[in-house]
Amino acid sequence: MNIIIALLIFTVIVVLHELGHFLLAKKNGVGVTEFSVGMGPRLITFVKTDKGCNLKFFVSQKYVEECEEWQGHTLYSWKLLPIGGSCAMIGEDEENDAPNSFQKAGVWAKISIIAAGPIFNFISAFIFATILLAIVGYNPSKVTYIAPDSAAAQAGIKEGDTITSIDGHKIKIGSDYSVYFSIHNVKNDTVLVKYTTKEGEKKEANIDPHYTYYRLGFSYEERDENMGAYVSVVLENGPMAKAGVKVGDYITSINGVKVASMKEMGDYLKESPLDGSEVTLTYSRDGKETEIKVTPVKATVTSLQVAMGERVHGNVLQVISYSATEIRFWITTTIKSLGMLVTGGVSKDDVSGVVGIVDMIGDTVDASRTTTDALLSLLNIAIFLSANLGVMNLLPFPALDGGRLVFLIIEVIRRKPVNQKIEGMVHLVGIILLMILMLLVTFNDITRIITR
Repeated sequence: MNIIIALLIFTVIVVLHELGHFLLAKKNGVGVTEFSVGMGPRLITFVKTDKGCNLKFFVSQKYVEECEEWQGHTLYSWKLLPIGGSCAMIGEDEENDAPNSFQKAGVWAKISIIAAGPIFNFISAFIFATILLAIVGYNPSKVTYIAPDSAAAQAGIKEGDTITSIDGHKIKIGSDYSVYFSIHNVKNDTVLVKYTTKEGEKKEANIDPHYTYYRLGFSYEERDENMGAYVSVVLENGPMAKAGVKVGDYITSINGVKVASMKEMGDYLKESPLDGSEVTLTYSRDGKETEIKVTPVKATVTSLQVAMGERVHGNVLQVISYSATEIRFWITTTIKSLGMLVTGGVSKDDVSGVVGIVDMIGDTVDASRTTTDALLSLLNIAIFLSANLGVMNLLPFPALDGGRLVFLIIEVIRRKPVNQKIEGMVHLVGIILLMILMLLVTFNDITRIITR
């Protein structure tokens, strides 16, 4: 079921991407031979001809090629495999002298057609974000928790204050803060944090974000009362992961002390901080309790040790504004992550392909308490994937939309197109390299899932 859900999400996102190409092709007079949802054999095919509308089932490729009535008209097909979709344009990948050929269109028309795919991904991500934030509210950068002995607390930051920037980088939503230290290299001993107090006073402070502590490798939050501390994140290869704890479990006791909530778990850890000694934990899964012994590990991390967990239901303008901020966040985070991948700041284990994303979606569905929670979580994943696909397709790499845009920009500069055979050969090499990369990433995903 999780695989089907993942494929459906991929299909919706890819079809919206192809819809961008399709609509701009039609607008610019470029012929589209077929717009399809899915891959493989055709299940349903709709064609509007000069003689009327045709709807047929299980149409073969041979029939499509031989049916004279259908020639010169766009086929709309629903195909067997729910994997992606396509928009096939006349003269897109081959020489064609027809007046409605892609190659015969003006260079700016071609640029708009190619760019429309990624742009539609950003638009769809914005629509998804607007729906999500209208339901659950937006997440402002207001501090809802701060570690009592942290450097940030000593500098004067309190619960209810709003962090507005770190070292000149704007912080508007909780996500901006949550990934800040992961994607920014902190070179100095301190960072300049600007914040607004809950009374409205603007302040700033130089704070040392580096600290060392013992950790079990998991995060917890409040879910069902009296069930325990809900495990929301399990660090891969961390002590809790190695002990068998999974997202969705509830910690019900620690060192013999019963904990019925997140607060009780937090209170215990405040009174008895982890010091490297073995910890005895009991967790509940599907009503069955299991006792484990876990040894905390020492870690040095970079963080202000604050949390921003508030969700605020705003008016229409606020929802739109914060939806745009969410998309900005995902676009910039993807770009910076790609930069870290090139410079070595991200390892291969931090990169996921289709298999890894399917696994992530499966974990998300399994950890959701209700169908509504699952749908909202999947909507959040759709935002992330849509923005990601938009950025990735704009990369100036052969076979991607960005690579094709490079050739069109060269055409603008030269005032004549690049030889189509040369461009075709470059894109072919790009496709081969992309397939090799996909195989390597898929192998890495499978290996990580098997060995975790």
